[in-house]
Amino acid sequence: MSAVTDYSRFVEKKSQWLNESGFEAESLPEFLYDFQKHLVQWALRMGRSAIFADCGMGKTAMQLAWAEKVIERTNRPVLIVTPLAVGAQTVEEADRFGIKAVRSRDGKHDGSTQCVVTNYEQLHKFDPASFTGVVCDESSGIKDFKSERKATVVEFMRTIQFRLLCTATAAPNDFWELGTSSEALGLLGFRDMITKFFKQETSKDHHGWGRTKYRFRGHAEEPFWSWVCSWARSIQKPSDLGFDDSRFILPPLTERAHIIECTKARAGNLFAMSANDMREEREERRVTIKERCEKAVELANNHNGSTALWGELNPECDLLEKMLDDCVQVKGSMSDEQKEEYLLGFAKGQVRRLVCKPKIGAWGLNFQICNHEVIFPSHSFEQYYQVVRRCYRFGQKNPVTIDMVLSEGERKIAENLDRKKQQVQRMFQSLVAHMQDSMHLVSSDYFPEKEQVPSWL
Repeated sequence: MSAVTDYSRFVEKKSQWLNESGFEAESLPEFLYDFQKHLVQWALRMGRSAIFADCGMGKTAMQLAWAEKVIERTNRPVLIVTPLAVGAQTVEEADRFGIKAVRSRDGKHDGSTQCVVTNYEQLHKFDPASFTGVVCDESSGIKDFKSERKATVVEFMRTIQFRLLCTATAAPNDFWELGTSSEALGLLGFRDMITKFFKQETSKDHHGWGRTKYRFRGHAEEPFWSWVCSWARSIQKPSDLGFDDSRFILPPLTERAHIIECTKARAGNLFAMSANDMREEREERRVTIKERCEKAVELANNHNGSTALWGELNPECDLLEKMLDDCVQVKGSMSDEQKEEYLLGFAKGQVRRLVCKPKIGAWGLNFQICNHEVIFPSHSFEQYYQVVRRCYRFGQKNPVTIDMVLSEGERKIAENLDRKKQQVQRMFQSLVAHMQDSMHLVSSDYFPEKEQVPSWL
């Protein structure tokens, strides 16, 4: 019997399903909605988990409630790591909910039992031994398995008992993000996940450059999503968990593409010709900066309220700032304090127009005060999604307009983003279906009390 038990434990360990290692909270804060309480209770019971909740679903409230309960349980502090400028909003939310939270940029804190909030750029200054739990807000920032940030976060979390990752719904087929999330939680590493569930395929484009894609191994798709649902919950609206949607209804969204004709020849060409690949797209983007910026300024000036303008290139952002009135630009060369001041100033309505690159300000911030954005888009769906969701989120009261400004040769970008949007819906439907199956199994098989067997048996 002992050998059978040992073998069962060995098989269970090799399965890499996350077993419950947390605790049951006796009560949860009243400021949480019913579906939020469900997710927080599940995350506390798991001990190490991920919540993929769409923008405006209250991730900040959930992670603060989770951290507060971990602190009560262990009598030790919890670290909350956020993108730039989101830390200030997190502390403000904590104060509103009556939860103790302090901001630290230098790794110093008094060791008291409270939430300590910092941003990813300062994480290396903190000692993981000082904390009993860690929350990574907008954890999609660690998805690049080669990045220094991912290595820093995974190493920091490695010895911490309680861990929570929070981000919006993962990008379509973005298995990198799921793999790095799993690694941060102490499950399968990214490489192990790829080996277990996927096979690698290499194809070549018309230039002869190799491109690697990953596809599910035969019959591996079902086990993969079941495995993800053993440590993650994904939700776009409360009804995904069986709750009421009436308080979470989004306003109308209008997405418009404005195509700017390219009248200048790219380097090496005698005539203006449409771009055929990404290299030519980048060249065309540079020779149409003036025309595209003029269109963006026209669109901003025709809008009565606040406008956020998102550029990819420094010359784009510099020209927009020069051409617009009542405008601030958040630059990469600024200090973190100055970036935060400008981003929060826009969020509070202190300036009318914001010019910024998505990689600086498109994650985590709440721009509900704004219902108009002008975007010079790239092929990154996640980046586009995050930009849109700064203002198009639950809690937005006004119809939202998104204006994409592209050159003639960048039409493929709009087509690619639309294709990925369809992919993300299919992926999410699959994830929700498996999540609901997982929830059904848990609710059927979870018996917190030991069975009493009659003595005569």
